[in-house]
Amino acid sequence: MNKTRSGFSRQLTLGALLLALALPPLQAQAQSDPVVLNFVNADIPSVIKAVGELTGKNFIIDPRVKGTVIITSAKPVPRSQVYPILLSALRMQGFSAIESRGVVKIVPEAEAKQNFSVTRGKQLSDSGDRIITQVYPLQHESAAQLMPVLRPLIGPNNTIAVLPSSNTLVITDYADNIRRLNAIIDAVDQPSANDTALIKLSHVSAVDLAQSLGRLMADGAAAAGQPGTSRLTIVPDMRSNSLLVRSDNPARIHTLRALVAGLDVPGAAGGNIHVVYLRNAEATKLAETLRGILSGEAPAAVSSVSISTTTPTTTQTTASSVSGAAGGSMILADPATNSLIISAPDVTYNSLRAVIDKLDARRAQVFVEALVVEITAEKAAEFGIQWQDLRNISESGTNFIGGTNLGGRGTGSNIIDAAANLTTLGQGLNIGVVSGTITIPGFGEVLNLGMLARALESDANANILSTPNLLTMDNEEAKIVVGQNVPFITGQYTTTTTPSPFQTIERRDVGLTLKVRPQVSEGGSVKLQIYQEISSLRPTTTAADVITDKRSIDSTVLVDDGRIIVIGGLISDTMQDGVDKVPVLGDIPLLGHLFRHEKRKRTKTNLMVFLRPHVLRDTASSDALTGERYDFIRQRQAEFRMQPHFALPDMQMDLLPELKTMTLPAPMSMPLPEPVNPPSP
Repeated sequence: MNKTRSGFSRQLTLGALLLALALPPLQAQAQSDPVVLNFVNADIPSVIKAVGELTGKNFIIDPRVKGTVIITSAKPVPRSQVYPILLSALRMQGFSAIESRGVVKIVPEAEAKQNFSVTRGKQLSDSGDRIITQVYPLQHESAAQLMPVLRPLIGPNNTIAVLPSSNTLVITDYADNIRRLNAIIDAVDQPSANDTALIKLSHVSAVDLAQSLGRLMADGAAAAGQPGTSRLTIVPDMRSNSLLVRSDNPARIHTLRALVAGLDVPGAAGGNIHVVYLRNAEATKLAETLRGILSGEAPAAVSSVSISTTTPTTTQTTASSVSGAAGGSMILADPATNSLIISAPDVTYNSLRAVIDKLDARRAQVFVEALVVEITAEKAAEFGIQWQDLRNISESGTNFIGGTNLGGRGTGSNIIDAAANLTTLGQGLNIGVVSGTITIPGFGEVLNLGMLARALESDANANILSTPNLLTMDNEEAKIVVGQNVPFITGQYTTTTTPSPFQTIERRDVGLTLKVRPQVSEGGSVKLQIYQEISSLRPTTTAADVITDKRSIDSTVLVDDGRIIVIGGLISDTMQDGVDKVPVLGDIPLLGHLFRHEKRKRTKTNLMVFLRPHVLRDTASSDALTGERYDFIRQRQAEFRMQPHFALPDMQMDLLPELKTMTLPAPMSMPLPEPVNPPSP
């Protein structure tokens, strides 16, 4: 009997397959022609192939898709319903269809969520048993609280996730089931009349109370990340001294109102002393500003905020005592803990607390990259012939002597200096005619130098590139000096009792100096007060006549964040042409060169300064900049290696550790004491 049933089933399956394979010739008919489906215990891949012939779709079947399926229709169905019927049958067997770029992939349902699927927003138009992904942002309800409610309504092989920061649900499931979930979410995600509240305060500060309640009841961001916890957001409004509260749980708002009512009471007599710990501002300066507000007088905290270009370069500040009373209130600054101690009535303190919260904001930092390029080209030429005849100077009677004395004494080109000491001649070609020595009365013995010819041509080029970098806080001056500290004699005197002279010396910086004071605006632009100086020493023979060459720029510019600006350009081209000659004889063509000495010199200097500021508003920006510079130095250190030597020992430098694993040396890695400031909210 069982054999008969099995044979009969195989006959029905074979007949259904033959019917399906015979359908392609009928596709010439209109696509709206209905078809009769009769698949009984048919092999799933064969059924998919038959549906592909009917619908014109291309299928890719996973090798794990196996088994049989039963699809029967008592009446003809439109061809447009054949593919949805196949999806429903596959879903019952644990398989799903993934549509992608004109191809339908048939895979096990457990792996469907890992493949590409159609992604929709809040508005959904898809239906049927196809896998889709929906991103659903909620407006009123908490996504973290709603996810445990929706999770049992989704198949075990599909997923639902929550994004706490944007209060959004991400669901991957069948289209028909997602449409059902949308109906549930729409019914729940409705505005509540009690989700927002305004609590006015009469005695305590809204800023202080918001910080205390935030630590006690947890803020909205932390609560949203915990499933099953309602969101609570507390925002102080300093203008009206009120609290703005929002929660998806009316009971939490009611509890908060009771807490505020118990805390918003007048202070006890003599107990209106408050301590405010500052996070960013300086307590001493802020105390002066607050006392100026109470007294109505501008505080004389800083006399000038401009960059000083004199030496020594220090910004002079004058501040009054950090303690003082104004308008019946007392404001003290404690520099050790960077905190303010305020003794004032509640109304006055609440007003001051609002100002403190505004001024105690995190200040931006500015990283200034500077590029200083100086290119100098110097060319010089010298040619001259000098004569003299001193042979008869030691003879008695009347004798004739003479010569041409061209070029200044001590310049290395004068024939008289050369006769006295040949080592005084300057660089270049020096040719002379010497005939022994001769004694000059009152001077001594010198060379009998009858002729001196000099020729010199020099070509000197210099390319100086400096890249000083500065990191400073907003509206704070920063300075970098790269050079020498040179002593300059400012005075000297001697006394009859002390034969040794007494000198006074002042030391000055000679080299590259860059001073910058940045001021960041809200629009992202940076105002820079800049002082740039490049100085150098001229070669001298004595220490008392030190000469410096100085090029400086003092300017104020406005530049956008990350943009490059040029603040100065010095292009100088100097030419010098000098001739020393004998009158009349030096002007004779050709022969005149025997009676003259010529010098020519040309110096060309190009100096350009480029600046680029980067505004660092948070810790991530500072860490990225520090990591980039640290890795650059570490890479350069790794590239430098001493070549091995057969006799010298190997003295390689230890490589810097990676920035993420860098630790302090052992003596400095001891545990630090706990901070006296309370943790910030």
